[in-house]
Amino acid sequence: MTDTRSFDAPKEAGFGDFVQLLKPRVMSLVVFTALVGLLVAPVHLHPVVGFTAILFIALGAGASGALNMWWDADIDLIMRRTKGRPVPAGLVQPGEALAIGLALSGISVVMLALATNMLAGALLAFTIFFYAVVYSMWLKRSTPQNIVIGGAAGAFPPMIGWVAATGSVSVEAALMFMLIFMWTPPHFWALALFMNEDYSKAGVPMLTVTHGKKVTRNHVLGYTLALIPFAVALAFTSIGGPLYLAVSVLLNAEFLRGAYRIWKRDEVMAAADNYKVEKAVFRFSLLYLFLHFTALLVQAVLLHYGVGGW
Repeated sequence: MTDTRSFDAPKEAGFGDFVQLLKPRVMSLVVFTALVGLLVAPVHLHPVVGFTAILFIALGAGASGALNMWWDADIDLIMRRTKGRPVPAGLVQPGEALAIGLALSGISVVMLALATNMLAGALLAFTIFFYAVVYSMWLKRSTPQNIVIGGAAGAFPPMIGWVAATGSVSVEAALMFMLIFMWTPPHFWALALFMNEDYSKAGVPMLTVTHGKKVTRNHVLGYTLALIPFAVALAFTSIGGPLYLAVSVLLNAEFLRGAYRIWKRDEVMAAADNYKVEKAVFRFSLLYLFLHFTALLVQAVLLHYGVGGW
């Protein structure tokens, strides 16, 4: 007879499940922006030190992801977008996620401080605390401004990269921070417009849930307009130049066009084409941020060879 007990056994977590616990897609964005912040800085680290810095910034981002999944397991189970994550899927136990998050937090902060400087380590520690405690435990479930204030956590990596190289904060680091900080609300609100049912079922007070989609559309346009000056201003700093300015102007023109199209629409129009415009703007917002930081990196290479500056 066939032994059916093996079909009833709970699934065991594999290596890939623990990797997913660290939110690798989010980590990849963190690593890239931190790397750009480090490479465009006027002080150049030894390659081994630079690699070490990025490694521990990445581990810090992974720690934040693990702590977030531990805390949000209850609402992740409800939301269609997140129910397959390792903790709600039962592949990783909540206690394991907490232990991994705390361990990686300690290791990443201490090792970054030792490899570079204390300010970089302190900024990484604050970033992990802000994402895991201020955003995940407090803002996310208590205010529709959750993604506005909480966006600071995702905006710190390029500043940490810059500080790891220079040991100080500058206007360039602050503007890279503001670029991501102001980009986060329209990016996530575009997502919330077509994922609103998930947030509503989970009781997450996203702006679409608390104030409705019309107000959210207004906010997408308003925050996109507020974003543009910070994005373009980087062109006129020591790490900017004509190439970055041209890329930024084109990207911001397209992002503003998308935000305007979202603003013009109502729910009848959106439902008729299954939120085609909102999904397109959300996808473009990812490209928007990636290309801005890529342009900074290319501009830095040009400046290194004495071309492409003002």
